[in-house]
Amino acid sequence: MKVLLAAGGSAGHVEPALTVADTLRDEDPSVEIVALGTERGIESTLVPDRGYRLITVPAYPFPRRVNRQAVTAPMRIAGSIRAVVKVLRSEQPDVVVGFGGYVAFPAYIAARRLGIPIVVHEANAHPGLADRVGARLTPWVAVNTAGVLPGSARIGMPLRQSIRDLAAMDPQQRAQARAAAAQHLGLAADRRTLLVFGGSLGARHINATMAQAGDDLAAAGIQVIHIVGSAGQGLPDHWPPERSGDQPAYVSVPYLAAMHEAFAAADAVVCRAGAMTCAEVSAVGLPAVYVPLPVGNGEQTLNAAPVVSAGGGVLIDDADFEADAVREQVIPLVTDVDRCSRMSAQAREFAVVDADVRLADMVRAAAMLRREENRRSKTSAS
Repeated sequence: MKVLLAAGGSAGHVEPALTVADTLRDEDPSVEIVALGTERGIESTLVPDRGYRLITVPAYPFPRRVNRQAVTAPMRIAGSIRAVVKVLRSEQPDVVVGFGGYVAFPAYIAARRLGIPIVVHEANAHPGLADRVGARLTPWVAVNTAGVLPGSARIGMPLRQSIRDLAAMDPQQRAQARAAAAQHLGLAADRRTLLVFGGSLGARHINATMAQAGDDLAAAGIQVIHIVGSAGQGLPDHWPPERSGDQPAYVSVPYLAAMHEAFAAADAVVCRAGAMTCAEVSAVGLPAVYVPLPVGNGEQTLNAAPVVSAGGGVLIDDADFEADAVREQVIPLVTDVDRCSRMSAQAREFAVVDADVRLADMVRAAAMLRREENRRSKTSAS
């Protein structure tokens, strides 16, 4: 079986694709994986680093307004489709699996022209244009949030192996993982712990608010691990705050590759509400204070809404996330052990941990249909 993955532009598109690729290869090492992406997207490093072959094609955004680029957009997009058709004719995949984004749209159109089965996975609660189009071209449509695309099945978000391993731990194993993670991160294993993070560049407003509320958190006996982003935006000049030996630690790092360690050490989390973030935080059973990024079409608010409705998190608008919100909502949550326990159970109940297996099954089913059609065609020809 040969699978072509169309994913690019952001880690939210690329990481689920690579997780499914790993699952397919783990279950059957003979499966051939090739990824379609762009030269400048994050996939240009993530895909080769995971050991998969990347083919790059030109991909263009759909114009959002009438301007000079809008006039030439149809020609550029048509050129992108022709480039993908050429790739598909050369590679002859059994199935094309798209995860949204600029590169997925030409992949869907090209695959449909050539009669190659299409599988669509939409991570966000507000689907992008590429996946809205792709969902009309195939019966194989998977979503992270129920009902966002017609004829779709909710299979969840494919999660990294480290997250799946943490989610699968029993209470004793989780306690051991917490102690090990706390020691590695410079935290005390017996203190209430808050994890704070934004995107890869950090979150300016969240950073600034946490800096203002640092003394309140210390007074409440809460230690913090704060992933501030590579730019450290919104933080004061003298950072991180100094803590004496008997005060709870405030650990500030620009980036943390081993996020499963931070999750293992934490009792609760303050974070944005990207689709991957919501899925991972829910899977590991962390009560969450979601502060959606206040840009775009409001998709982060929609991403968090289902787990908040299930009781696994609370939602605070970015504009309302000030030091008072930390004092009045975050600190009471982190220090309430019983409430955290209830929210943890509700988050876990909402989460889907085996989405990678479910999506891999869908990919295999679509590919088998293609191979059976090819077999019948050859039999008829002979």
